[in-house]
Amino acid sequence: MAETRLIQGRYRLLDLIGRGGMGEVWRARDEALGRNVAVKCLKPLGPQRDDQSFTRVLRERFRREARVAAALQHRGVTVVHDFGEYEGVLYLVMELLQGRNLSQLLEDNKQHPLPVADVVDIAEQVADALAYTHEQGIVHRDLKPANIMRLTDGTVKICDFGIARLGADIGFTSKLTGTGIAMGTPHYMSPEQISGDQVDHRSDLYSLGCVLYEIATGVPPFDHEDTWAVLVGHRDTSPQPLRTHRSEIPEYFQRIVLDLLAKTPEGRPDDANDLRRRIGSAAGQGQPHGVVPGPRPEQPPSSEPRLPSWTRGMTTGHKATGTSALRPALPDHTAGLTGEWTTYTDPRGGPLLPPPAGAGRPTPPPELLAVLVGRHNAGLSLGRLGRWEEAGEVHRAVAAEREHSLGPDHPDTLASRYEVGFTLSRTGRAADALREFVRVAEGRERTLGADHPETLAARQETAYVLGQLGRHFEAHEVYAAVLESRARTMGPEHPDTLRCRHNLAFNLSRLGRLEDSYRMAYEVAAARARVLGADHPDTLVTRYEVAYALGQLGRWAEALQTYREVVVSRARALGADHPDTLAARYEVGISLGRLGRSAQALELYRELVDDRTRLHGPADPETLRARHGLGVNLGRLARWEEALAEARDVCALRERVLGADHPDTLVSRREVAVGLGWLGRWADALAVYGQVAAARERVLGMDHPDALASRNDEAHCLEQLGRHTEAVELYRRVAAMRQQRGAQGR
Repeated sequence: MAETRLIQGRYRLLDLIGRGGMGEVWRARDEALGRNVAVKCLKPLGPQRDDQSFTRVLRERFRREARVAAALQHRGVTVVHDFGEYEGVLYLVMELLQGRNLSQLLEDNKQHPLPVADVVDIAEQVADALAYTHEQGIVHRDLKPANIMRLTDGTVKICDFGIARLGADIGFTSKLTGTGIAMGTPHYMSPEQISGDQVDHRSDLYSLGCVLYEIATGVPPFDHEDTWAVLVGHRDTSPQPLRTHRSEIPEYFQRIVLDLLAKTPEGRPDDANDLRRRIGSAAGQGQPHGVVPGPRPEQPPSSEPRLPSWTRGMTTGHKATGTSALRPALPDHTAGLTGEWTTYTDPRGGPLLPPPAGAGRPTPPPELLAVLVGRHNAGLSLGRLGRWEEAGEVHRAVAAEREHSLGPDHPDTLASRYEVGFTLSRTGRAADALREFVRVAEGRERTLGADHPETLAARQETAYVLGQLGRHFEAHEVYAAVLESRARTMGPEHPDTLRCRHNLAFNLSRLGRLEDSYRMAYEVAAARARVLGADHPDTLVTRYEVAYALGQLGRWAEALQTYREVVVSRARALGADHPDTLAARYEVGISLGRLGRSAQALELYRELVDDRTRLHGPADPETLRARHGLGVNLGRLARWEEALAEARDVCALRERVLGADHPDTLVSRREVAVGLGWLGRWADALAVYGQVAAARERVLGMDHPDALASRNDEAHCLEQLGRHTEAVELYRRVAAMRQQRGAQGR
C-alpha cells in the first residue's frame, strides 16, 4: 500500500507513524477535504488470509465494527471519519491527534509517575468517555496506557474502540495471539478476561484501574517479569495500596483505584457514571476524607482451575514502558495517535524455547519440553507471589519429569533442582535445601565447569543455606572459594562478585569477626555505589550491613548516622512506605535506644507502629516488631506498667499469628517477665522465664545460647527470691554447658 501513496484516490499517505502486528498507522492527507488525518491499515494474519469465506466474514464484521466506532461522538473518543478496503487491505480513517499517549508520557517522565493533579484529571475524563460509550453498549476490551491520548490542550481521548474485537477476526483469536499472548494486554486485563468468561463494561473499569495505578505510582499493579505471574496476580493477589509506592496520593483516590481493581465485577463501581461522580465529588471538595483501607485479604482458594489452559507456556507481556524495539522513532506531533501495536517477546530477545535434550537419550517430543517450560515458569511465578510450598511442588514434579526425559545432569533438570532447593530454603527446610544445592553444584560442575556462573550460583546458595544451619565456618569457606572464582573470571567489581563479597561480610559478623565484617561491608558499599549508584537497592543493603556491623562493634553513634542515611536514600529511591525503608527506620530506633535516647526512640516507634498498621494491619509481624520496640523503650523510661501491658498484648498477638514457640513470641514472653521483675513480682517472673527456657530448649536444644540465657534469667529470679542455693546451682550448670559448647566449637 505504501507504494501507491494514495488510497481510493483520496487519502495520500505521507509518513509512517506506527507499525505492529495488526498493520500500520500513517499520517495522511485527505485530498477531498484538505485536512490531515490518520489512516490505520489492517491486514489479515495467519493461514486464513487466503480463505475466501473467512475474508467475506471479516469484511462484513469490519464494516459493522467500523460503523459502530464511527457513530461514537464524544470529546473523549477518537473520531472515525471513514473506512473501507483498498487492494485487499482494510483501513480506518481517523482524526489526527496532537499529543502523547500515557505510555509515552511515562517514558518522557523516565517511568516516574505523573503529577497527582494530572492523574486525577485523566481519571475523570476517561470515566466520562467510558460512561458515554458504555451507554451506547460498547465495551473497549483493551484499555491500556497506549490507547489513551492526552492532547496538547489537556483533552484526554480513548483510541481503538472496536479494534480489540476486530483483532479476533483478523488473526488474533479470542484466546491466543500468534505470539502466545492472551487477547488484551496482560498488565491491564481483568480477571474475567483472563479466565475466558463473558465480559461487560466493568471489565473496562478494571483495566482503567490498572492504568490509573500505573500512571499514579510508576508501576502496574502486578509488575512481574513474565505473563504467567502477571495473570496470576490479576486473579489471585490483592494489589499493594498505591500509597505504599507514593505517599502523596490522596486517600480518596487510592480507595477509588482499589475498588476498580476488585477481583469480581460486583466489587467494582456500578458503572463509569458512578466512578465519575465519585472522582468529581471527592476532588471537588479539595480535601480527601475517609480512612485509607489496609491491604485486602487474599482471595479464598477457588475451586475453578487456577488459570485457563491456554495461559500455560506464556512468556512476557509489556507494561507501559514505551520502549518496544519494534516501535520506530516517531515525530512528536504524531506519536501514538491511536495506540501502539507491539509484538510480545521474551525480555531476553525471543520466545522461551527449551534447550536440546541430553546426548544418548531419545529426543523428547517438543510438545513435552514446551509444557515443562511452561510449568517451570509457573513455579517461578508462584515463588514471586510468596507461595513457596506450591512452587516447591511444581518444581519437584518438573524436576522428576526432566530427569526422566533429559537426564540428571541436563541444564534444564539442574535448573529445576536449583529451584527446588530455593523453595526448601524459603520454607525453613535448610538441611533438605543443602542437599539439593550440593547436588546441583556437582552436576553443573561436571557439565558446565567449575567457574561457570550457574555453577557458582549453586555454590553460593549452598553457602547461604550453611549459614541458615548455623554452620558459618563451612559457609565462610564456600563463600571465599566462590569469591575467588568470581573475581578471577568476572572481575572484582562485577555485580555478582560484589554480591558474594556482601554475603561473605555478613557471614564474617556471624563468626564474630566484627572488624573484618565491617571493613569488607564498607568496601562493598563503596564499590556498589560506583558500579550501581549510591541509591541502588543493593548499595543500600550493604550500607545497612555496615550500620549493623558498627552497632555490633558498639559504635552506635556511627550506626545511627548510617541507618538514618539509608532511610533517606531508601525513601527517595523506593518510597517512604516501602518495607525496606521501614526496616531501616526500625534500626534507627534500636540505635537511639542503645545510645540512651529512649524518648526519641519511643516517638519513632509510635510513628512506625502507625505506619505499619496503616500499610499492613495491626497483626502483621512487622507491626508487632515495631510495637515490641515501643514496649522496650517504655521500660527504659521506667514506665513499667505500660511496658508490661504492651509486652503482654504483643505476646498474645504473636502467639496467635506466629505460634507459641516462634522466636519472636518467646522474645515477647521474656519481655513480659522482665516487666514483672521490675515491678517486683519475681515469683510471676520466674514462672514466665521458666516457660521461655523450656520452649527454647524444646525448639533449639539445651545448649543453645538463647536457651542458656533463659536459664540464666531463671537463676537471677531465684536469687531475687532469696533461693540462693538453687540460683548458684543453676548458674553453675549454665556455665558448664557454655564451656562444653565452646570446647566443641573449637
